[in-house]
Amino acid sequence: MANMSYCRFENTFRDLLDCYNNLDESVNSKTEQNFRERLIGLCKDIVDEYGDVEFNDDEDDEEYDERI
Repeated sequence: MANMSYCRFENTFRDLLDCYNNLDESVNSKTEQNFRERLIGLCKDIVDEYGDVEFNDDEDDEEYDERI
């Protein structure tokens, strides 16, 4: 199911965090490995393009803070 535009980043953040937390886990298919590599490449592209953006400190970041 596609993300609704009003919560796209919130939902994607949670999914991306789950992927990040499991990068060291083995994958069971070439397809999954391919998409892991593509996701890492996309994250690099995002950092290259938006890495200098300053973000607001927000108390809603507790889920992210717990991962660190």
